Amino acid sequence: MSEYIRHDQQGVSVGRVEKQALTFARPPDAMTLACGATIGPVTIAYETCGRLNAAGTNAVLILHALSGDAHVAGTYTDSDDKPGWWDFMVGPGKGIDTERHFVVCSNILGSCMGSTGPASVDPATGKPYGLNFPVVTIGDMVAAQKRLLDHLGVNRLCAVIGGSVGGMQALEWSVRYPDMVQSAVLLATTTRHSALAIAFNEVARQSIMADPNWNNGDYYHGQKPDLGLAVARMIGHITYLSDESMRLKFGRRLQDKSDFSFNFDADFQVESYLRYQGRKFVDRFDANAFLYITKAADYFDLERHFGDGSAVAAFSNARARFLVVSFTSDWLYPTYQSRAMVKAMKKNGLDVSFCEIEARWGHDAFLLPSERLSGIMKGFLDGDNGLPNR
Repeated sequence: MSEYIRHDQQGVSVGRVEKQALTFARPPDAMTLACGATIGPVTIAYETCGRLNAAGTNAVLILHALSGDAHVAGTYTDSDDKPGWWDFMVGPGKGIDTERHFVVCSNILGSCMGSTGPASVDPATGKPYGLNFPVVTIGDMVAAQKRLLDHLGVNRLCAVIGGSVGGMQALEWSVRYPDMVQSAVLLATTTRHSALAIAFNEVARQSIMADPNWNNGDYYHGQKPDLGLAVARMIGHITYLSDESMRLKFGRRLQDKSDFSFNFDADFQVESYLRYQGRKFVDRFDANAFLYITKAADYFDLERHFGDGSAVAAFSNARARFLVVSFTSDWLYPTYQSRAMVKAMKKNGLDVSFCEIEARWGHDAFLLPSERLSGIMKGFLDGDNGLPNR
């Protein structure tokens, strides 16, 4: 719960927030997963901002992307200069207004940011799970989030909001628990991965598993597969950007030199940037968690799991108002995929608004400050988004 409000360069902040955790599914009441395996106990890390109303109906659930976490807004201490990953969007008077909404963001099942995942200790062995951790799905992640919301006293969600893998979770929420979801905001996401997206994830996974230090997932008491994970991040990072953003940011400019090195150093700025992103990632993320989450994203298929192969049938039980947002330069989840889900929603008579935002920064555009996106978000949550239904 936020303790106070402060002002920063992007307006009013929710202020100080607290890391929290819920543990459930203690044996013998273990959680049954889609793969048929059971797991327990399960811990879900989460943070909240704002206050839940007496009816438990003003909650907004924010769902993070692949390598994200529960720290969506605010700071941990007075001197903390690194706010949550969506701080520009979440706070008093912002796109997601914490004066009106009780905001919840949890770390997904299978991750390594406080929630149970492959790096967690297996109570049966006293050692990290590693590859003994069962394969989880987007549906499993959502089922765990439902347990959290029940614990918090949330009876109905004003909105579920997510981008990328978080958007998949929002889609799952809208069809798995249709009577609980009033509205859903889907940003730069898809109802199922294309072959291209699966291919990039597979190459990234192979880079981890090819690292000798990976040791079939059992590396927690020795050297970690840092090189493999760094390369995996480099691969993923390319898909989050766009041709235009890379041209504008880097071009063919050299890094701290006037000519080629004629060796395999990072001659170009873009090479140096990717290596830096890879090195930075290994300091905060677990290689096995990366494997599990990308596999969950690849397995996600709303048409198959809820519609027997039909996108229209997949949304037949949905009741929510939908806002679908794509970005012009997103080639990982391009606009045609968003238009396809909008079409399927409309064929079910659902209240759907769609917006394609002009953005040069690629798939990651939804994570960057945007007055356009913030205004659309606030309008939609206020019930008047000013966008045509189409």
